[in-house]
This record gives sequence, C-alpha cells and structure tokens, in this order.
Amino acid sequence: MEFSSLYVKEGRAINKAKGSLLVAESIPGVRFNEIVDVQLASGEVKSGQAIDISKEAIVVQVFGGVSEVDLIGSRIRYKGETLRLPVSMDILGRVFNGMGDPIEGGPRVIPEEYLDINGEPINPAMRQPPAEFIETGISAIDGLNALVRGQKLPIFSASGLPHNRIVAQLIRQATVKGREEAFALVFGAIGVSYDDASFFMRNLERTGALERTVAFINTASDAVIERISTPRLALTAAEYLAWRHNMHVLVILTDMTNYCEALRELSSMREEIPSRRGYPGYMYTDLATMYERAGMISGREGSVTIMPILTMPDDDITHPIPDLTGYITEGQIVLSRNLERKGVYPPIDVFLSLSRMMKEGIGPGKTREDHNNVFMQSYAAYAEGSYLREISTIIGAEALSERDNIYLRNADEFETKFIAQGEWEKRTVEETLDIGWRLFSALPQEDLKLIKEDFIKKYLPERQE
Repeated sequence: MEFSSLYVKEGRAINKAKGSLLVAESIPGVRFNEIVDVQLASGEVKSGQAIDISKEAIVVQVFGGVSEVDLIGSRIRYKGETLRLPVSMDILGRVFNGMGDPIEGGPRVIPEEYLDINGEPINPAMRQPPAEFIETGISAIDGLNALVRGQKLPIFSASGLPHNRIVAQLIRQATVKGREEAFALVFGAIGVSYDDASFFMRNLERTGALERTVAFINTASDAVIERISTPRLALTAAEYLAWRHNMHVLVILTDMTNYCEALRELSSMREEIPSRRGYPGYMYTDLATMYERAGMISGREGSVTIMPILTMPDDDITHPIPDLTGYITEGQIVLSRNLERKGVYPPIDVFLSLSRMMKEGIGPGKTREDHNNVFMQSYAAYAEGSYLREISTIIGAEALSERDNIYLRNADEFETKFIAQGEWEKRTVEETLDIGWRLFSALPQEDLKLIKEDFIKKYLPERQE
C-alpha cells in the first residue's frame, strides 16, 4: 500500500498500548480510518489506522503489530488521508499482499491514480439490473444456479470441503459469454494458510489465468488488520478495471469467515459490546458496505460481480456469518458434505442453493431458449428421486414400483452425470443443457409437464433401451 502525503498533523504521545492497539490523545479534525505514522522510541516508523475516535482519545491499529511500546518515547503523527491503492492497468497479472505491496518479485506499480479502498457508493438511481449470463463451465452453477453479471452470489462451504478447488476452477474457466476479451478476475485470499496460498499461486501461474487476474493474498500469519483491508483492496482494483476501463470483473473472496473472525477480534480488543456469538452488532453493515459494491451502472459497459466464499462453522447455515450474508446477497451456492462423501465433485447441494437473478440472465439470446424449462424439470425429477431414495431406505427398494425405480436411478445419474464433472472439465452451457435432456429421455414422456411441447420435439433425444 502506498500513501500520498497531503499534510501531516502534529504528533501526539501514546497514553496506552494493548497488543497492536494504541490509545493517544485526540486532536481536532482527525477522521475515522485516517492513516497515521507510529514513531517508536527505537526510531522505527510503522503505519497504522485510526479505528476509533472520541473527543478525549483516538485508538490506532498498527499494521503488522508491535511487540512492545515505550509510551514516553513513542509518538503518533496523523497524515490526513485514508488507505489508498495505487492503480493502473499494470495491476493485471500481479500478486499483492493484504497491504497492496507486490509479493511475486515484480516492481511496484507506477500508478495512474490513488483510489480510496473504501470505494464510493453507487447511486441507486444509476444501478442497472443484472441481466447478462456469466459462464463458469460448472454445470451445477450454469444450469441450475446461474451467475449473472453484476450479481453477488456467495458459496457456503464447510471445513474439509473442496471450496479451494472450486475457486481455482472458477478462476480458470469463468467468462462472460461472447465477451471474453473484456473479462478480468480479481482474487482476494483472506487469512489463508501458506499451503492454500501456494496452491492458488501455482494454479494461477500454471494455467495462464494470472494474465487476466489481480490477486491479493493475506496469509494466516499476517496482521489481523490486513484481513480487514484485503477484500477492500480487491474490490477497489475491480472497480478501477470496471468503471475506468469498461471491463467485466468477477471478484472472488475467500474466506470471508476469516474476515468476520478478524472483525470480532478487533471489536473485542476495542472492548465493544458483543452481539450474536460475540460478533460486533455492526457486522451486517460492514459486510454490506463491501457486497453492495457489486453491480452495473447505466451508461457504462463494465460491471463488478462478487462471489464471496465462506466456511460455515460447525456446518451451521444459521450461523451469523452465512445468515447475514444470505440477507445481503442474491442467493447462495451451498456445498454438501453428503455428496462429497459419495465422491461427487463439485459437491453442490442444488436444493439448498439458489440464484435469485437467474431468470434475468438466461433464455434466448443469453443462454438457450429451453434453459428455464430444463432448470425446472431437473429440479422436479431430482426432488422426486431423492424423496424415493429416502422412502426406499425404510420400506426397501423392492417395494417400489417400476416408475419409482426409474426416478430413483435418474436421481443417481443426475448426481454422477450432471452435478459431477472433472476438476479440469469446462462445459459450455449448451453441453450442460444437453446432459439434462439425456437424463429426461429415461423418464416417462408424459411426466415432462414443466417443458413446452415444442422444446420436447426439438431437444429430447431418442430413448436408449
């Protein structure tokens, strides 16, 4: 991260130190989130951020933390500006840390401008409804929970599930259908392990996806405050590419649970009154300030689409993090531990998953005319087969009728042929829909009540005996 020096306010002595938090006497004009220099008695200078302000005192969070502070010999100098990211088109293909500094060995970015990482709110009157399909190459997403340009669609995962592999696949494959040349990815890794960080780096370099990607990687050993800045840096880079250079940008943030844990830790250090499960009461607002940076603006070609990934503690979808995320975003994609145990990849639970923007992004001229019908009939057939699977465990498969056994087999094939696919397999949306039609061909034709007759004549293949 770089800062342009606008002006420097007089220094203030430090009254109290608690971990990486410093408390100093306040001065008029200091703003929330303002950048400060902390000059230690040893002569070392560290950057920090004003995270709490009152008439009597100001609380500063030091980036990187401090081991010990000489209260008498150390001072704080206020710089009069907030965190800013230096941006230019040279950020494409680069990897940065949670402070915006390059970590792949390349030079610093020569900036066209510096952008406040908190962004600027989109005028609601200028927001354009999401309505353009993004092809991820993953059938369970493209066919049943389509991602639309300008949408915010999270992935709810759990410990041990392959969300990192899915993220890597999305980075490799995602593209705006018909507009590949104007598509970019911004990847923000928050509080990940060194193994995960290495996995993402190798994947980006080996597949060539790095050329159209801007990556911000914050590891678990980095300072807690950097987990707060990492997603905002990623979104600022995305807004620059979208609004200044008319690019379609997909932002992937993982793991937002680590972000919320950092928020709770900082709140506890500031001795704030906790809310649900110890998280601060303003967590909903804090998450919304980031997620609502997704969207499209009337009169501009670019867009920002956000896919945050979060791991649900104890597999609990009612936990405050997924619960609040679900209120803010436009649906969710939920990973299933049961499917993962069966060896299905990606283990996407289609019953718990939902994309509220899907119908606006599919159909003639966007995907294919039969997409919505295939979507509805697939859900209906799989739901009936799953219900019969539960019934068969009670009464036995031999008690089921011939028709019941057809739906039971169809549910198994739906999981192994439609949901399941190779980690390096990229399916077009047409291929996904064709798989759906092949599964329909095994069902009684009179049961295809959610599909138009014209589509049945056009797309239903001959029954294979």
